[in-house]
Amino acid sequence: MSGLMSVVRLQTGGATVAVVGGGLAGLAAAVGAAEHGLDVELFERRGRLGGRAGSFRDPVTGGLVDFCQHVSMGCCTNLADFCRRVGLRDGFRRERRLHLFSPDGNQHDFAPAGWLPAPLHVGWALMRLGYLSVGERLGVLRAMRRLAAEPPPATDAEETIGRWLHRHGQSERAVERFWSVVLQSALSETVDRASLRAARKVFVDGLMASRRAYELEVPQVPLAELFDRRVAAWLAERNVATHLGARIARIEGDARRATAVVLSDGTRRAFDYVIVAVPWGRVRSLLPHAILAAMPALDGVENIRPTPITAVHLWIDHPVAAVSHAALVGRLSQWVFSHGRQDLLTSGSRTAHYCQVVISASHELVGRRREEIVAEVRRDLEAIWPEVRKARLLHQRVVTHTAAVFSPAPGVDRYRPGQQTPIENLMLAGDWTATGWPATMESAIRSGYLAAESVLKSLGKSGRLLVPDLPQSTLARWMSRASHAP
Repeated sequence: MSGLMSVVRLQTGGATVAVVGGGLAGLAAAVGAAEHGLDVELFERRGRLGGRAGSFRDPVTGGLVDFCQHVSMGCCTNLADFCRRVGLRDGFRRERRLHLFSPDGNQHDFAPAGWLPAPLHVGWALMRLGYLSVGERLGVLRAMRRLAAEPPPATDAEETIGRWLHRHGQSERAVERFWSVVLQSALSETVDRASLRAARKVFVDGLMASRRAYELEVPQVPLAELFDRRVAAWLAERNVATHLGARIARIEGDARRATAVVLSDGTRRAFDYVIVAVPWGRVRSLLPHAILAAMPALDGVENIRPTPITAVHLWIDHPVAAVSHAALVGRLSQWVFSHGRQDLLTSGSRTAHYCQVVISASHELVGRRREEIVAEVRRDLEAIWPEVRKARLLHQRVVTHTAAVFSPAPGVDRYRPGQQTPIENLMLAGDWTATGWPATMESAIRSGYLAAESVLKSLGKSGRLLVPDLPQSTLARWMSRASHAP
């Protein structure tokens, strides 16, 4: 997490609620509460909203640059709902054709057949990926069918998806050229570290359940425009007072109730309810011993391990690719996103072509020199698009978040607490809490909605915030029932 913190004060019928945490989870809780008539006061540790889904102002271009490219999918129904509520839908473009580039530089589009029911639509697209042999493609289809057929494993009996794939006959080439391409970007973890449960979630819900589930939703404007400026404006229109630069020191309370939030300047604010929506590495430091002793679900939270993500920002004097996005198969550079032209202020307003290269689960890059990373990324681009060899690199930025998200390792779900806690007026939120999803924007929004729902329920207000998943196709439901039949 980015370390952002906030306090949202919600008032209804004399009851007050504080939400501590400034990422998407806290914003989801605030938006849901405000829509249900609660009065909101927001205190933000830093000068912006949105947490990791944010941007920085680059001094060379003068423009906003996202720390890392965020992408949603059609299966992320609650993120879509949040964007609809706040008016962000026009900030995303939908990609129904995914551009993959094989090691030899050829383009292979993953385009499921809209005229086939799920999950057959995915089989159509997979069989057209010519960089895999026919035998590999058929083997992948069999493994996907088996993955969907198996019920989610028990938490204490989980294995990595890599081990499962090898047990089910997947070759090293198929794992590298298909399974890793999908899973490493979706889970921000390698197949030899990610759990079978998390991988099953990606393939069953993200590819196979619905014809729309696989579609990418790519932001068209900087994330700061979406989750900072526009959300702040939405909150202000509903009389939400937002205080930026405010820090929270601790939460007070005992084994039964949380009683107050204390700011770093010593100001003590009493509330009837508290929602804590900070990163898992910070949550225990905010809570007193009496509350921690009554919340055994947080005893193992430090066993949740982080995983890094690296974003390489390049400004080149030549267009990199003719496509808006590209997944590079079998290379260090995993995804390339083209963002058009930008002026470089320090070069006499010279125009450059800006692209961002995303490397998820970048364990091997932590500690490496920036120049080495850029050089290897450039070699990847040149291998796919030879014209880049003649291009001049005008500007570069490398941003590595060593603790970008939590690692979906086998057994991690046992350390993910629910949103409602044994403390009657204390709730948790964050993508790391128990949502059934890996560390995604969707998981963050779900957690905020669920925490706010707990407050509304306690206050006697009927308010359903969480929206359902995409409906499964009839064939997908039948295949699942048939596979689980005795």
